[in-house]
Amino acid sequence: MKVQQFLEHHGLNQNPFSQEDAQTDPLFQKLCSTGTFHPAWDKIYGDPATPSTAVVFGEKGSGKTALRLQIVDHIAKYNIANPEKRVFVIDYDDFNPFLDSFNEKVGWPGARPERTLSKWRLWDHMDCILSLATTHVVDEILTQKGKGGEVGPFQISAETLPNLSRTNKRDLLLLASFYDRSTEIARQSRWASLRRKLGVPNWRSYCDFSIGISVTLVLFGILAQLGELKQFGKWWTWVIVFAGWAPWLWHQSRMLMLAWKASRQVRVLDRHVNQLRSILSNFDPKDLIGQPIPARDRSDDRYELVTKLQNILEALGFASIIVLVDRVDEPHLINGSAERMKALLWSMFDNKFLKHAGIGFKLLLPIEVSFYLTREDKEFYERSRLDKQNLIRTLEWTGESLFDLANDRARACAITPDQTITIKRWFEDSISEPELVSTLSRLRVPRHLFKFLHRLLVEHCHRYTDESPRWLINRETLQSSLAVYMRDLEAYDRGLGTG
Repeated sequence: MKVQQFLEHHGLNQNPFSQEDAQTDPLFQKLCSTGTFHPAWDKIYGDPATPSTAVVFGEKGSGKTALRLQIVDHIAKYNIANPEKRVFVIDYDDFNPFLDSFNEKVGWPGARPERTLSKWRLWDHMDCILSLATTHVVDEILTQKGKGGEVGPFQISAETLPNLSRTNKRDLLLLASFYDRSTEIARQSRWASLRRKLGVPNWRSYCDFSIGISVTLVLFGILAQLGELKQFGKWWTWVIVFAGWAPWLWHQSRMLMLAWKASRQVRVLDRHVNQLRSILSNFDPKDLIGQPIPARDRSDDRYELVTKLQNILEALGFASIIVLVDRVDEPHLINGSAERMKALLWSMFDNKFLKHAGIGFKLLLPIEVSFYLTREDKEFYERSRLDKQNLIRTLEWTGESLFDLANDRARACAITPDQTITIKRWFEDSISEPELVSTLSRLRVPRHLFKFLHRLLVEHCHRYTDESPRWLINRETLQSSLAVYMRDLEAYDRGLGTG
């Protein structure tokens, strides 16, 4: 007996439990993201008009990634309905590129990852977020082909570019010089393309160079006019030439030192010193005076740069920012270690950072890290103020909520939309709904629910032939499949199996 036969008999056109990861589950992305929610959804999502922070801890498979995808989907709809006050979304879920660069700069051969990650600071997170946002903005601006046409909920319209003031343009060029991480073309060429797209002239950056060239040519011309070219090369001529080039040399030395400091302090990105010096040299020297440069071991400059980013986005039609933090356990430097995750995350628990005006953080974190919260001292709680961060210690699912979730997915696969679908009809009448709910409650999270129901369907269909099918699952099959799965789940909890 085939599983598809069983499903078609009960009015389904596909297996609702064949996928386990929301990020690659087409059924969730197409049908379930708008109709199936965790009971704590309202607290986590909040109001996009006034973004708030939420700190959520959940075990593997509890639906953290699904929550992230649902948040993005709902914000996209909000942006379509409110084109003048959109929300800019930053997906902070791929840590590998940042951690690789950080490890190269801070770690050393043979060093344990725990020791390397212990040097991670709050401003490293801020550099990552600034890099993700700046790269997206630059990509959007450089791909603009002109006004008109439909604009996506997270795209930047060409019609908003004139809203950027000269200060906004300078700030965007400043952010791009330090944080743009696109590798499609050379960074100097990409920065120059952005400058031209924004219409920012840079002729003043060549003033010192022009002085040096002019002094050299004038001296050469005077000597030629006097017929004393043989004098060129004597010590006094070199003094004059050096005096003419001194302003340019001084400026380039300052830019080289600034680039060297910034490349050392922005530890999550790979910045070549001479490349960065070349970009900084294209600024009008007056535009860099008093500007926040990420060249020190502190977060103050980063906060100012974040504010500049917010002002730029506001001019482009984005009134607020949402940062989605997910998949913290997946980077290869973390490798699922709770201690390493703590070293990476703990600096982020800063009330000033999490409550920054106009930004909401959605931290979707593994449950293993939450156990460290009980070991912290008073100073940590005063700094983090987790009581104000919409803290959800456990992303729990009851048997009833898992039962509803299973029914929602089954209905999403119904052959006819108006058909009444419930998984209770898959079982014999001797199995009551309360008993089925109690059974599902032992599975704890959606991923285990999907795995178990898929195994159960396969096990049931394996017991019967195509010629003699049976359309109801009996108690024996349910209990035996549950016993096997719970044994595997117990091994998985001990780290000895795949679940």
